Amino acid sequence: MLRTFFFCLFFYPWTLIASFLALIVSLFGQDRTHSFVCFWGQSCLFLAGLKVQIRGRENIPYDCPAIYVSNHQSNFDIPIIYAGLPIQFRWMAKQELFRVPIFGLAMKRCGIIPIDRSNRRKTMHSIISAAQRIKKGASVVIFPEGTRTPDGQLQKFKKGALLIAAKAQVPVVPIAIHGSYHVQSKDRWKINGGSLTLEFLPPIPTDGLKSSDIDALTNKVHDQIAMSLQGATDA
Repeated sequence: MLRTFFFCLFFYPWTLIASFLALIVSLFGQDRTHSFVCFWGQSCLFLAGLKVQIRGRENIPYDCPAIYVSNHQSNFDIPIIYAGLPIQFRWMAKQELFRVPIFGLAMKRCGIIPIDRSNRRKTMHSIISAAQRIKKGASVVIFPEGTRTPDGQLQKFKKGALLIAAKAQVPVVPIAIHGSYHVQSKDRWKINGGSLTLEFLPPIPTDGLKSSDIDALTNKVHDQIAMSLQGATDA
């Protein structure tokens, strides 16, 4: 409980301050803002007394944008990726988060891409907009489960979550986050100690991919992440 108390005591005021600072840094461009938010991610892990081991750095395409697809185990997944993915990238996040005062504005100024899920037409418009951003050189991170796992198991990916890959025609890099569910499971305040690993799996090319291929791509990415998680469990 001492770990949780210490983290909450400093995390919330620091995140509020960081949101204000991000707005100021954003005046100098989204890349600098991203670098500042990466520092925020590293500081969050420090406040929780956590360290992340990185595996598979050789699978990161440094010479082109990519879509990074990750499992989602806990609230710490975002700081973990900020701390461990050593490139400029942007998130795709649900539209509702942009309505949060200060935090939502900071997200917008950081270049985070909103997804409007209120209806199919608006969702498709968001996907096309994200694909255009990727074609211009911005890598994107998504959580295709849509929310944190309730039981630690990899959930089914939302159908169409990878449709952006067909529009952007860039590599898809699966990410397996190990250990964050144990650190803090969904709907629990307590933060446990434990080992965290951010693993980048081999990229999957999408050249020539069509909308009709999305289901197969989604299953392939899901299976690769599931195998990595299962392998860690067996070990």
